Amino acid sequence: MDKFILRLNKAKKAIDEADYIIIGAGAGLSTAAGIDYTGKRFEKYFKDFIEEYGFTDMYSSGFYPFKSQEEKWAYWARHVFANRYDVGKTSVYQKLLKLVEDKEYFVLTTNVEHQFWINGFDDERIFATQGDYGFLQCEKACHDKLYPNREQVFEWVEKTENFRIPSDLVPKCPVCGGEMDLNLRKDNYFVEDDKWHEMNKNYYNFLDNVDGKFVFLEIGVGFNTPGIIRYPFEQMTYNNSDATLIRLNLDYPQAIPENKDKTISFDENVEEILDYWLSRI
Repeated sequence: MDKFILRLNKAKKAIDEADYIIIGAGAGLSTAAGIDYTGKRFEKYFKDFIEEYGFTDMYSSGFYPFKSQEEKWAYWARHVFANRYDVGKTSVYQKLLKLVEDKEYFVLTTNVEHQFWINGFDDERIFATQGDYGFLQCEKACHDKLYPNREQVFEWVEKTENFRIPSDLVPKCPVCGGEMDLNLRKDNYFVEDDKWHEMNKNYYNFLDNVDGKFVFLEIGVGFNTPGIIRYPFEQMTYNNSDATLIRLNLDYPQAIPENKDKTISFDENVEEILDYWLSRI
C-alpha cells in the first residue's frame, strides 16, 4: 500500500505541474465506468439472445454471422441501445473531467460509446478515432456522410420480434441503395467524415502547440490497437524530456524499459485512483 500511495502522489505531482494533459482512453476506461460487455450487465440486456445464439459477451457477439439484415439490426439495436443511449453520465468519466478541466487537455480515444461528449468534455478537445455507435454509414462507403441513428435504434428495439426487426425498417443507403452499417472501424470501408477529419486536425494541432511540461494520461489501453494510443504515447514520452507517461491498466501496466524512469504505472482500480487524486485538489 505504501508504494501505491507513493505512486499516487508522484503521479498527482506530475499532473499538477503539467501545462498540458493528453488523455489516451481505451476500452478499460469504459469498463471501469461500468460499461461492461460481460457478466451481469450482458445478461441484463441480452438474456434472450444468449439463450438463442449462445453468446458469451457483447464483444464477440458483434462478430456473429447473422443470416439476414433483420437479425443483424435486431442485435445491433440492442447493443447500441445498451452502450450508447441507455447509459447516461458515469462517475468515472465525470471524475476524469474534474481532474483535467482546469488544464489544457486533449482526449484521444478508441472508445465508441460517446462517453466523453455525454459527460461534458469539450467537443473540440476530443478525437474518437474508431467511430461512434450513434451513427450509420453506407456499408460500402459509397459516400462520406454519416447519419444519426437514435430514433431508428429505439424503434428497432421496440419492434423486434423473434430476434428480427421488420423488413421495412432495414436501413438502406440513400445514395447507392445498398446496405447500411454502424460507423465503426472494422474494415476498409470505415467512413472518415468531415467531423472525423476536424477532430484529427485538432489533435495534431494540439500536439504541435505543446510547449512546456506535459502528461500522457493513458487509461485502459491494451493491445487490440496499440498503434493508435499506446505505442505513440510511449514514443512521444521517449522523445520528450518534459513528458511523463501515467499508465492505468489492470492487465498491462508495464512501462517499456526505455521509459521506466518516465512512466508511473498502476494496475489498481481506476475510480479509486481518481478519487485519491481529486481528494488532493
